[in-house]
Amino acid sequence: MKLTFIGNGNMAKALIEGLVGTYEIEVLGRNQISLNALLKQLPEIQIKLLDDKENISNKNIVLCVKPYSLPDLSTKLYGEANVIYSVLAGTTISSIKSNIKSKKYIRTMPNLGASYLKSMTTVTGDEDLKEEALKIFNKIGTTLWLSSENELDIATGVAGSGPAYLALIAESLADGAVSAGLKRDDSQKLVAGLFDGFAKLIQNDKPANIKDGVMSPAGTTAAGYNALEKSGVRFAMIDAVNDAYKKAKELKANN
Repeated sequence: MKLTFIGNGNMAKALIEGLVGTYEIEVLGRNQISLNALLKQLPEIQIKLLDDKENISNKNIVLCVKPYSLPDLSTKLYGEANVIYSVLAGTTISSIKSNIKSKKYIRTMPNLGASYLKSMTTVTGDEDLKEEALKIFNKIGTTLWLSSENELDIATGVAGSGPAYLALIAESLADGAVSAGLKRDDSQKLVAGLFDGFAKLIQNDKPANIKDGVMSPAGTTAAGYNALEKSGVRFAMIDAVNDAYKKAKELKANN
């Protein structure tokens, strides 16, 4: 099966790295230099400079452009695609339909873990393509089919934006260790090992149970946890997800 990527930014690159071993990949982009750099890194793919007359008839398109560029892109494409797999944040299926003609439409929200086959990808759209869509995106990690686009917008604030939030937490933990006197390299290795182990824990238990299993009365974890609660970390994370959801709705309203 051949997948045609339109766009070759960070998310497209992450997806291509995860899928290139399973699917034939074609990449259409506007910058020949960046396309050549991608080809040098992944010689198995095909690249093509996107011109003003691109026939997408019967192609399986993975749409990875910035949401604001969709109207301009639509003027360059003609024909009817077989399916559009869109990773455009806040861009509804109806908006994509009004810009690009296709038999079927799927909205997805992967994250940058795709390049390590560890993306948490949410998917919604045409029900009769559910199994095929999950099969494709399962190649880059874990997928979750959602029943509506609104649910996908909510999930974007967790799975899509989450790596940035976790990166802030990781950086802060490492900074804390350095502040207390640990070497920077050792601090970063410590945090990387922590996240690796925690990934297994969270797959098999509830967050509250993990917390209770670590926190002993009047211990070091309780002292640190109290500091986090006093600083409002819990509510800051809740606000982050809600604000990301609001932004997704704003983008949707403007598209």
